[in-house]
Amino acid sequence: MNRGKTISMLQLGDRAERTDYVTEETGIKFADVSNDHNPVHLDEACALLTPFKGRIAHGMLLAAYISAVLGNDLPGPGSIYVNQTLAFKAPVRYGDTITTAVEVAEIIPERNRVKLKTTCLNQAGTVVLEGEATILPPKA
Repeated sequence: MNRGKTISMLQLGDRAERTDYVTEETGIKFADVSNDHNPVHLDEACALLTPFKGRIAHGMLLAAYISAVLGNDLPGPGSIYVNQTLAFKAPVRYGDTITTAVEVAEIIPERNRVKLKTTCLNQAGTVVLEGEATILPPKA
């Protein structure tokens, strides 16, 4: 297995990002996997009655995008997710393109932990999610 960056390889400001296109099919699959079939995500007629005036993607889908960056890119394979805060700032709609970025904000070598700022932006550059992840990077 490929190993991600160990604590000694990480530096403040290290950054990684991925871009995903949010499709209706993705929303349906996520609803099935998560068992979250809230009509605000799946039923346009029902969702039109909400403050969003239409369907929105699952917020936890964005959290999964963060997990993908952390587990694949920074720190990468072998990392263990310990904690995540999430603040949803704007709705994500089917057809949006989401860029998920993580940036090393704090390194705690004595506990082999790293805190990363996590952000998701849509195609217009609007921040749709902000948060912070705590990760155990792989050991050397």
